[in-house]
Amino acid sequence: MDIVVKGRNVEVPDHYRVHVAEKLAKIERYDHKLIRVDVELFHERNPRQSDTCQRVEITCVSRGPVIRAEACTNDFYSALDAAIAKLDTRLRRAADRRRVHRGRHAPLSVAAATAGLPVAELAAPSGATATAVAERVEEPADEYDDQPWHIARAKVHPAEPMTVDDALFQMELVGHDFYLFHDKETGRPSVVYRRHAYDYGIISLDI
Repeated sequence: MDIVVKGRNVEVPDHYRVHVAEKLAKIERYDHKLIRVDVELFHERNPRQSDTCQRVEITCVSRGPVIRAEACTNDFYSALDAAIAKLDTRLRRAADRRRVHRGRHAPLSVAAATAGLPVAELAAPSGATATAVAERVEEPADEYDDQPWHIARAKVHPAEPMTVDDALFQMELVGHDFYLFHDKETGRPSVVYRRHAYDYGIISLDI
């Protein structure tokens, strides 16, 4: 398993890279097919956000779904601990689902499987965007540079057909409020999203 640590607006010292590797050493027990773990550090320069100015984003890439977690605190060490705690829960959830698929033909739905979890555990981090296996990050187009708003990141990922239940499961694994997917049953581009508590919604395009 390769661990890649990089920083945005911040220099990552060697001792922190060693600390990250030690902290992530145990996650392979959930998935022995992990290929790479990307750890990205962000520093928010706004003094008004000093309590949450350090953000750590962890993305696990394997032969299965991408699993992501992030956390913001006032230092990178506690942010890393918080992000790994979320990641640990999502990796365990993915491992449980794999066991369910091997043992029965009708896997438990995501809504039922997560019904006993506290709402805070399912809350998505701020500023999150949809993610899928083998996603590609592109440079945002400069055709909108004259606009008052700014597109900071553009991502492209494969539109592999999946069921609504699978899309909800993927959304929970990456910790987002929504998930864009190709509906296997209707053939439509669709988005599942979180509403209140354990309620979900779905939006589809009729094309």
